[in-house]
Amino acid sequence: MKTKLATMALGAVMAAGPVMADLVFPSLSYRTGPYAAGGIPFADGYADYFTLLNERDGGIGGVPAKVIECETGYNTEKGVECYESTKGEGALVYQPLSTGITYQLIPKTTADGIPMHTMGYGRTSAKNGGVFSHTFNYPANYWDGASGAINYLLEENGGDLNGKKVALVYHNSAYGKEPIRTLEELSKKHGFELVALPVDHPGQEQKSQWLQIRRDKPDYVLMWGWGVMNQVAVQEAANIRFPMENFIGIWWSGSENDVLPAGEAANGYKALTFHNVGSDFPLYDDLNKYVIDAGKAAGAGDQVGTVLYNRGLYAAMLAAEAAKKAQEISGNAEITPADMRDGMEALEITEAKMSELGLPNFGPTFSVSCENHGGDALVGVTQWDAATKTWSLISEFKPTDGDVIGPLITEDSSAYAAENNIDPRC
Repeated sequence: MKTKLATMALGAVMAAGPVMADLVFPSLSYRTGPYAAGGIPFADGYADYFTLLNERDGGIGGVPAKVIECETGYNTEKGVECYESTKGEGALVYQPLSTGITYQLIPKTTADGIPMHTMGYGRTSAKNGGVFSHTFNYPANYWDGASGAINYLLEENGGDLNGKKVALVYHNSAYGKEPIRTLEELSKKHGFELVALPVDHPGQEQKSQWLQIRRDKPDYVLMWGWGVMNQVAVQEAANIRFPMENFIGIWWSGSENDVLPAGEAANGYKALTFHNVGSDFPLYDDLNKYVIDAGKAAGAGDQVGTVLYNRGLYAAMLAAEAAKKAQEISGNAEITPADMRDGMEALEITEAKMSELGLPNFGPTFSVSCENHGGDALVGVTQWDAATKTWSLISEFKPTDGDVIGPLITEDSSAYAAENNIDPRC
């Protein structure tokens, strides 16, 4: 009944009120620079979803959505400049698309009262909403990814990894180092040997790492890579005839860009994911009708349905659903950043909701709360078919090891709270 009354009240406000101001969603994109091949499809998917809502639904709750794109080139300094130059335009939520930018923006967005969504990247311990009031990283984080990979390998080995050897090939940066501590704890728990192999930016030189892999003969290789590093790693793995089905990348190492250059040699390569793949979803019918075929797409339309386009689309969907929740809670169609933060903290994504949006089984179900800004930590696995040039979801979204990850998040977030004199909210 409350929901119905709130909806009626919202409808009355919309009908009687003046012309609405836009709901502003900044897009910190990188269509240029060394990682542009990954940045372009994400930015296209993000923009196209909001265009669809405007063209088909008249916006969100009757208010048009406006995407302000600012080019960062995946550069931390430029990312901060983009934030400063756009935050005064009614920005409701930031998606920095960079762990480096995220770390710089956590104190800024908190002080300015603007929420930030770092979906599948950034500071993992931001899952603790009691400490990180304005940062959200649902539906999964890097430590979930590390655990998801090990859980998948456990399944593949009858629950026993004792005596196995797992190599981690990682981008030698804060991003690439993220899973190490978690994997170390998991290696103690499950008895496998972990070998960490850093790769310096941008990642074109990996001969020594793969010669070591050929010599050490690990049972499995995990990868935390980005950009050209991924392509080179897949090719190097093929060169030493490492079995691709035993090579698993994090979700930023699992797009078409990473496997197509190696051709048939990439067949069987796997990657973690927190969303589904392909374009076989009812929503894409509307997307084609109202956006692509109507000539309103953000890009050339050639990225539609690719992994990173889907990720941008998914990020926009989650932002739009949080905005709807914010409108419902506040009773106002024209929400503020504070309202948006409350909407994000009350967000619940169910299978029924995804089906209603035309995206059945597109992502894991999850809910957010004050204590938990990271969702339910469900991770899936995809595999590349080189013949059809398609990814398939081969393992559904499954739980990760909260017994290992939970204490690590508490430890890291507690240290941050102590350093910054933050009293946990919940």
